[in-house]
Amino acid sequence: MTTKDDTQAQLAPLRKRIDELDKQLIELLNERAKVVVEVGNIKRTDDSPIYAPEREQKVIEQVRRYNQGPLPDSCVEAIWRELMSGSFALERPLRIGYLGPAGSYSHLAAIRKFGRSVEYDDLGQISAVFEEVARGHIDLGLVPIENSYMGGIGETLDSFLEYPVQVYAEVLIAIHHNLLSNSPPDKITRVYSKPEAFAQCHKWCSVQLGRAERVGVASSSKAAEMAANEPGTAAVGSTLAGELYGLKVQFANIEDNPNNITRFFVIAKDSAKPSGDDKTAVMFTTEHKAGALSDVLDVLRDEGLNLTHIDKRPSRRVNWEYYFFVDFNGHQSESHVTQAINKARKHCLQLTVLGSFPRARDVI
Repeated sequence: MTTKDDTQAQLAPLRKRIDELDKQLIELLNERAKVVVEVGNIKRTDDSPIYAPEREQKVIEQVRRYNQGPLPDSCVEAIWRELMSGSFALERPLRIGYLGPAGSYSHLAAIRKFGRSVEYDDLGQISAVFEEVARGHIDLGLVPIENSYMGGIGETLDSFLEYPVQVYAEVLIAIHHNLLSNSPPDKITRVYSKPEAFAQCHKWCSVQLGRAERVGVASSSKAAEMAANEPGTAAVGSTLAGELYGLKVQFANIEDNPNNITRFFVIAKDSAKPSGDDKTAVMFTTEHKAGALSDVLDVLRDEGLNLTHIDKRPSRRVNWEYYFFVDFNGHQSESHVTQAINKARKHCLQLTVLGSFPRARDVI
């Protein structure tokens, strides 16, 4: 029978080897950082962007290809995203705006995308994110565009009508709701969250929290703040909100649909360079006549463009006039995409290209 002393004797050389490898890793990471500083110095000579989504995509693809295990790709990718976050900070402080407050799912998405080494600006409205990007007060903004459960985000679509910004990248985030509380589950009498979160967890809450009062508040972050200060209460929110407000995760992943995903846009003042696997987003309005929308969509089909999203919003200028929002595969710099856009314009009162950006391939 193995004794504790025998176990420690076997572990000792392995731990020593880990310590040696950690030292080598730190040396290599800092060697890489020195090269990043040189890259930053060169970029500053012509004001090149610090964050380039096409380069990010290439780096992530490379590390996945280099990875031979046993670490899963998701772990390696998370490490490299934090490494790139530190690299941004070395090149030049990067400021990211998101829909707050802190602990919101937009905040969580921003951290997963850009890491913890950049600066974040907690903004109270989606339109404020657009405005701060347009004014140049922040480098990039992150806004939700659609949810697989609830559909399109009207405020984001409306903001594209008002602000001259470009879609720079897209992010797919799995939305997992959690019951956050420092009270035992059987002592919880009130639960706070935003109405949308309750809707996405309706079945679970009805079964597990049938006797608890459900109170809608402005955000899941505000719910976590309130639950942290009131005994016998809980919040439905993100793990990040629980971390920020000191709440335990009593039950994880309580959403009714385990495949609940929100797509976010990263917005900037400029469009991204081609990556080889891109999308282009456009918005347009057509004449109020039969078949007008079909004419535009027929052009995209005839040019071989795969439509990946379509939504509409009232123009707010003329009754029954709508803006349509469409994205499709391809970069606006590609000849067949340019040709399709020019042909589509002939059927539109107005058509604006919102940007071309690398296609998000994985949920992060």
